[in-house]
Amino acid sequence: MRWAVLDSPIGELSVAVDDVGVCRVLFGRADGVDDGPATDPTLRAALAELRGYFAGELTGFTVPLSVRQGTEFERAVWRRMTDIPYGQTETYGAVAGALGDPQAARAVGVACNRNPIPVIVPCHRIIGAGGKLVGFGGGLPRKRHLLELEAGVALRQAWS
Repeated sequence: MRWAVLDSPIGELSVAVDDVGVCRVLFGRADGVDDGPATDPTLRAALAELRGYFAGELTGFTVPLSVRQGTEFERAVWRRMTDIPYGQTETYGAVAGALGDPQAARAVGVACNRNPIPVIVPCHRIIGAGGKLVGFGGGLPRKRHLLELEAGVALRQAWS
């Protein structure tokens, strides 16, 4: 894996790519990652897209992803996350229902927590029943920031 660190409005993000695509995004600095320039083209593209996202200029990621972990259910949840439109949210229960098991809301939460590529695979768009802001591996302040960023951009786009 090749790593780089991105300074973002929600703190440092460590981004890793393998020979297929982006395989990890971690909140904070991953052990052993230096501040050298990213030379891998996929890594440079991922960093550029993340910068565009945080600047409110990018509403959809196109970098290739490499997901080699997770159960079948977790992978289904992660795929479903990428179908939630920018600036919108779904509840854990709605995601569970969309995957055919309305009783699996907690399992959806576990899958969200295990998401190896947060932000790019937008687990922050999944919220609790009644619109409650619950559960996020990066902490609720980061989740709130991401949702507010997307809501603001979506609103500006709708009014322009």
